[in-house]
Amino acid sequence: MAGRQGNQTVKNMLWSLVVIALVAGVIYIFIPHDESKTPVERKDYRVELLTARRGAPYPVAAPEGLSKDWKATSVRYRGEEHNSWHLGFLDPEDEYVAIKQSTEKPAKFIEAVTKEAKRTKATEEIGGQEWQRYEGETYDALVRTEKGATTVVLGTAPFGQLTKMAESLKTS
Repeated sequence: MAGRQGNQTVKNMLWSLVVIALVAGVIYIFIPHDESKTPVERKDYRVELLTARRGAPYPVAAPEGLSKDWKATSVRYRGEEHNSWHLGFLDPEDEYVAIKQSTEKPAKFIEAVTKEAKRTKATEEIGGQEWQRYEGETYDALVRTEKGATTVVLGTAPFGQLTKMAESLKTS
């Protein structure tokens, strides 16, 4: 009788495992999930912007008037690293667009932040200022140097979106 009771215990355990697997399968199938995208949190960059504007030796740029479809995703100011300012966004089509500024030597800074994008002959006049176009495998960019700092608007977004960001930049 003891042998039979041991077989029953194993049999019951196996049936329990089958039932658990079925329940887990039903839950997996019927509960919606999207593993392809991790939601990116919107960042509030107001405090960092005020800090950067107080600390930087140049006018720190940030956008004003963009639609709510533009989502700020990253922000940082590093005074010890050539007063570098970074503000990253996802545009309405989920493409990356960022504003980067620094007092580092322009050629070195531009090469580093654009991932070696190359200067083109094309320029754009945006807000009464001339911006130089750069094209690269990773990022395209609009670049302007003045008042001891270089400003770069870069990203995976098309130039139309980079221009829209550059048009929205304010320094006060």
